[in-house]
Amino acid sequence: MTQAAAAKAADVLLGIRRNPFGANVPGSETHPAVTIPDAVRRCRWIAVDINATGFGLFLVSPSMERARLVPCFDSDYPRVSLHTKFVSGSNGEDLVQHTRVSSLPCWWSSDARSASASTLAALDWAGKISPLVPDSSGIAFPVYAERGQCGLVIFYGADISLPPEQLHEIHARCFALFSAVAVMRPGDSGKVPSISKRELECLKLTANGFTSEDIAKLLKLSVHTANQYLTNTTQKLNAVNRMHAVAKALRMGLIE
Repeated sequence: MTQAAAAKAADVLLGIRRNPFGANVPGSETHPAVTIPDAVRRCRWIAVDINATGFGLFLVSPSMERARLVPCFDSDYPRVSLHTKFVSGSNGEDLVQHTRVSSLPCWWSSDARSASASTLAALDWAGKISPLVPDSSGIAFPVYAERGQCGLVIFYGADISLPPEQLHEIHARCFALFSAVAVMRPGDSGKVPSISKRELECLKLTANGFTSEDIAKLLKLSVHTANQYLTNTTQKLNAVNRMHAVAKALRMGLIE
C-alpha cells in the first residue's frame, strides 16, 4: 500500500468523510485547503482515486508574449520533480494557450494499446494531446479562479483509471482545489512581505521564463546579484524554491 493510500485508509478508519471536491468533512462542515502542504495532500487524494502515481498544479504565466506554465507544487513537494520540468518545458506554450480559451480536459498516452489509453479515449469531453510526461498516460484539467487566474492540474501514471461518469466530479474537485490555492497567502498572518522593486522585477522575469543569466543582462546586474535578489524574495515569501515563490507572488497579485 502506498503512503497516500495508507493515509486515505486511516482517515476512513477515523470516520472522516470527504466531499466531492476532496475536502475533509467532519459532520456537515467543509474544511478547505489552507496551506500548500494541505493542498498537496488534497491533490494526492484525487490522484489515488484515479490511480495516478504523479500530479502537479501549475499557474499560467502572466506574460502574453512568453506563454508558460509555472509549477506551484507536484507529487515530489517540497522538491520539483523531473516530470514537472517536462510539462513546463516544450509543451508549456500550447497548454497555456489551450487553458486560456478552453476548459476541455486533455489526455495523453504513450502506449496506444494500454488499458489507460482505452479508458481515456472513452472520455467524450476530453481531447487528445502529445504526451506531457514520457512513458506514461495522463490527463490535464484546465482550472480557473477569481480575478481571472487560470491554471492546470495534471495527473499521470502507467494505469490511470477514470470512468467517463467520474470525469466531471474529478474536474470539479480540481476547480475547488485551485480556487483554494489561488487565495492562499504566505505566512500565518497573511500580510504582504516587504519586497523591493528590483526583487519583484527579477521574480517577474523568472515567471516569464528568463534564466538568472538572462535577468542579469536585462537588468544590467551580475548573475550573483540576480540570484541574490531571487533568494531574498524566496525567503520573504516563505517559499521552498524560486518557482514556488513565483506561484505565491502570482496568487498574491504581486506580479501579473
